[in-house]
Amino acid sequence: MNNVCCPVREMHGKLKVEDIIAATGGKVVLSDSDTFTGISIDSRTIKEGELFIALKGERFDGHDFLHEALKVGSGAVVNVPPAEPVEGKTIISVKDTLNALQDIAHSMRLGRALPVIGITGSNGKTTTKELIASILSTRYRVLKNTGSLNNHIGLPLSLTRISEADEVVVLEMGASIPGDIKDLCGIAMPNYGVLTNIGPSHLEGFGDMETLRKTKLELLDYVDVAVVNADDPFLMEGVYASTFQGRLIRYGIKNDAETHATDIRLFEKGSSFLLRIGDDQPIQVHPNISGKCNIYNILAAASIGSLFHIDQLSMKRVIDSFTGLPMRLEIKELDGMCIINDEYNANPASMEEAIHELVRLKKKRTIAVLGDMLELGSYSEDAHKNLGRKMSELAIDIFIAAGPLMSLAADEFTGQSFHVANAIEARRILLDISREGDTVLIKGSRGMCMDRVMADGS
Repeated sequence: MNNVCCPVREMHGKLKVEDIIAATGGKVVLSDSDTFTGISIDSRTIKEGELFIALKGERFDGHDFLHEALKVGSGAVVNVPPAEPVEGKTIISVKDTLNALQDIAHSMRLGRALPVIGITGSNGKTTTKELIASILSTRYRVLKNTGSLNNHIGLPLSLTRISEADEVVVLEMGASIPGDIKDLCGIAMPNYGVLTNIGPSHLEGFGDMETLRKTKLELLDYVDVAVVNADDPFLMEGVYASTFQGRLIRYGIKNDAETHATDIRLFEKGSSFLLRIGDDQPIQVHPNISGKCNIYNILAAASIGSLFHIDQLSMKRVIDSFTGLPMRLEIKELDGMCIINDEYNANPASMEEAIHELVRLKKKRTIAVLGDMLELGSYSEDAHKNLGRKMSELAIDIFIAAGPLMSLAADEFTGQSFHVANAIEARRILLDISREGDTVLIKGSRGMCMDRVMADGS
């Protein structure tokens, strides 16, 4: 980002050219519109009056779609001005269009003196973000990331949608290499932080667990209040060893915490527990989302809700009505089988949680249909072998292993197993062997496309 502190001002929802120039250090090479209704990076979805930012990626270049975008949009930010004049449009030239997007987002955030909540961790970020946004929305106007737009492009793009009506910003922050959280915090400047957990994920980029933890804990360098998972010893070791001087709010089930759950009952779908926040009277909640991992997500969200003075009855209504997110421990019934759809992504910690959920929900046979856990670097081989050994100790009847890495887990598994190359072949095996009464888990990294296992049948 550029070292620019001048905040972008919005005029009735419009962005002014002069403020964009001040934020980015860019230069107007063609001028027509002096205000824009918003920011877009996609020529396919740009709306009338928006400013198109031509980003460059490894496999695409937004400049290739500039003329298409300008058929609808009012202008563009580029680092290569168009060779031919574009009538009736404004073109702003910058050195780096990604930096420009981030600088605009940073300036828009500085233009609003409102609380920003940053959420990071290895698992549960998106669900926690959605729960927090839903709870806070009972009292405030909330801006949040769309879906999982949590990286160096998605987060600033989300921030550019901030309006004068927004009162709180809730941002999920992802990280795949050292320094990612620091960079995202530099854009969003959060004053509240949530750390869900720290487990093996994206180790291909981090190299080791200590570097991963250090990156996640970069959030503490920015926030005044940190909400942390007291039951994650690796996380808490780092928190207590840090120089964080702000207010620390802990949540958990096993260890001492300001927000905690007791009297937990897990059902086939959903759960119930007593939600205890500080010295407040505990309340009974009945979430529709399954798994102990989601109880932690609820506790994190309730901690933030309490900090923002959301009454317990309002929180209970949100918690009890929240239906979860697609492909994240989603429980379905299909042809007499119980399907645990957890296809969205996978790392060792989330895989173990899902396996335990499979065993807990067992009726007759259990079938684990698992795809490779990707981006684990040098830890990859051991992670898959360890998974196979752990599954052998549990009540897993059949293991369908999809991908070359998951074959290592199949080699360690002592029960009945099938090794296939991909999700399509896993689907064929599952359709051939499954029967009424089976409990089936489907999970794997996004790159394995495990959603194809239930395609046309979910």
